Amino acid sequence: MTDHPSRTLATFAAGLQAASIPAAVLRRTEDLFLDWAASALAGKGAEPVEIIERFARAMGPTMDANEGMAEVLISRRHTSPLFAAMVNAAASHVVEQDDVHNGSVFHPATVVFPPALAVAQALGKSGRDLLVACVAGYEVGIRVGEYLGRSHYRVFHTTGTAGTLAAAAAVGRLLELNPEQMLHAFGSAGTQSAGLWEFLRDAANSKQLHTAHAAAAGLTAAYLARDGFTGAQHILEGPQGLAAGTSSDADPARLVDGLGTRWTVAETSFKFHASCRHNHPAADALLKAMQDHRIASADISEVTAHVHQAAIDVLGPVTDPQTVHQAKFSMGTVLGLIATQGRAGLAEFDACLEDAAVREFAARVRMELDAEVDGAYPARWIGKVTVTTRDGRKIAARVDEPKGDPGNTLSRAELEDKALRLGAYRGGASDAELRRIIDTVWGLESVPVVGDLLPAADAMRAAA
Repeated sequence: MTDHPSRTLATFAAGLQAASIPAAVLRRTEDLFLDWAASALAGKGAEPVEIIERFARAMGPTMDANEGMAEVLISRRHTSPLFAAMVNAAASHVVEQDDVHNGSVFHPATVVFPPALAVAQALGKSGRDLLVACVAGYEVGIRVGEYLGRSHYRVFHTTGTAGTLAAAAAVGRLLELNPEQMLHAFGSAGTQSAGLWEFLRDAANSKQLHTAHAAAAGLTAAYLARDGFTGAQHILEGPQGLAAGTSSDADPARLVDGLGTRWTVAETSFKFHASCRHNHPAADALLKAMQDHRIASADISEVTAHVHQAAIDVLGPVTDPQTVHQAKFSMGTVLGLIATQGRAGLAEFDACLEDAAVREFAARVRMELDAEVDGAYPARWIGKVTVTTRDGRKIAARVDEPKGDPGNTLSRAELEDKALRLGAYRGGASDAELRRIIDTVWGLESVPVVGDLLPAADAMRAAA
């Protein structure tokens, strides 16, 4: 029973109470929840998401809404929490608009909110219960991501690996696991950690499977622990644990850093551009250079993006994107959209593969490892570019905090605007429906019982 980092983290997650969480952190969690829900709705119609939804339909129950089951946002049907979490997690990660925590290089929302919402709906939990559980998930998952370090991220998609423990923490809190049960849940979640970056080379659909699996595996681990299923007690730091197998620079101190005083939820960034976050600093810097010096894409002969090593590791393999999703991991495509259209949003990406101007500009972009940028990463994601103009000028631009970072965050008005655009993207929800979701989320702490975010499909058909 001796304390160790895994146990300390599990004890924190099991005992977290609303009274110990600053009000500003709860409000930030509401902000992040709205951003996540809208991202999930935008995943409607995406091929990998619909495939996972068909799998969930075949393998899981379809239930009436009043039977206490969980909501699948893209279809508005009801199923078990396991399959609702799986589909909602996949849906919220496909348009690349969900949040990111810089220091852990981890997308918490897509693996925390889906299982937490599903279980809260199934158990009839309150909005406050849901918020507390989600804070627990964020605080655990982010610290696990920081612990696993840069070496882990070079090969492993941290959202898929640390995400299992984040999901287990959130669900475990809703199930009111005691510290010992929570530690067992961590053990079962950690042994299921998975997610490799190799999919990027083939434009494969694996990224959505990473989040779907993490959400479902963490949920499973928590429910098993409640019923007495045991897991490894030192799953994170043990000699044959997660770090031993997947990291060469793991720092156990990161697992318990500032528990209860340092709220990593407040450190989490929103995505402004609809692409991999590694592109965002350079995109903001290029936009700044073009605006400050009043130059157009036709004036530019070359752009050098000065980046950290992880950007090269993740984006480097994408040299000729073949799908819209793969294009979101192409520095050339993202900077091409910024240069030619002034933004890299959902509609711009949908048209990018057929846009000759974007493809031509992408060929003029290169990445270069920068010592300052790499040294600051992952705590800070500095954006630096050098633009060479056709008349021979060299223009340097930098952005110290990309749009969406905590020091350059999105206001609630901006989050509402983003949510409305995401909901409308593939018809996931109407403007009126999104506004009802917004109203619900802004008052989530006072909601007595968490219900559906959207009207059920059957009810909609009956009303038509």
